[in-house]
Amino acid sequence: MSLPPLPKNFASAVDLSSLGKPKVDAAKIPGIAIREENFAKDVLPISSKKVVIVLCWSPRSSQAIELLEVMDKFNQSDLLEDGEPAWVFATVNVDEEPKVSQVLQVKSVPLVIALIQEQLVPLFESVPAKDQIRLVIDKVLSLASERGVGKALTNTGPSEIPLEPEEIEAMAAMEKGDYRSAKLSYEKLLARKPGENMAKLGLAQTQLLIRIEGLNPQDTLAKANANKSDLALVISAADIEIATGQNKAAFDRLISFIKVAESDEKKSAREHLLELFILVDPGDPELAKARQNLASALF
Repeated sequence: MSLPPLPKNFASAVDLSSLGKPKVDAAKIPGIAIREENFAKDVLPISSKKVVIVLCWSPRSSQAIELLEVMDKFNQSDLLEDGEPAWVFATVNVDEEPKVSQVLQVKSVPLVIALIQEQLVPLFESVPAKDQIRLVIDKVLSLASERGVGKALTNTGPSEIPLEPEEIEAMAAMEKGDYRSAKLSYEKLLARKPGENMAKLGLAQTQLLIRIEGLNPQDTLAKANANKSDLALVISAADIEIATGQNKAAFDRLISFIKVAESDEKKSAREHLLELFILVDPGDPELAKARQNLASALF
């Protein structure tokens, strides 16, 4: 498998220039660091024997750094009976490896995908709650073991939770970059099981990817900043900020709009903000602050 040439507009598709720059010690980054020179030669072959879970991250995203720690802890605790790790943890610094990022179809960070028999299986974006991450890892290991790759864990819960048929359809569609088909699959699952939290999260993620597809982040943010009363621009900019881990900026943007908007647009902005809340870890302090600020803006 060879790496394709980097598209000219790829830099804008993963634009993180406005994020903070927390210090990260490269020597302490856990897992296998995927680079252009070792991806096809070393990492992909591993996925034929054991699931490789890849975190695509940037040192400029605080959410990505947080997820690094969370995924590392899961990896260290997920041991088989022989003491070996149940899955291989790998990372891609999108700032340093843009060509690998393109192969992995990275459009925002943090992004977690699985490699199973050299095939990409998108798992989740942002930083879901830990119990959601646990459920996703268990399901992926179970699915892979059914294909003869690795072994499923037996010590993470009282019973194994199988993948729903619609989830399998959605994952296959996501693998192809067909977000609209993935959206339809999650909608079918929710129609059958309205309370399925993973389906709600999956639907919200695919809807976000559909909305930001084709947008130029820098241009969109610049236009939104210059036209703060334009609801469509405000929503697009907030979507981009959520996709790149700038939760507070997205929340503040929509709440500022809600404070001055007329009733119909106020309602639309509020509904969109509530949709974005689904994509954020319930334990994120910025989410609690945003809920309080929204209540103040409405009343």
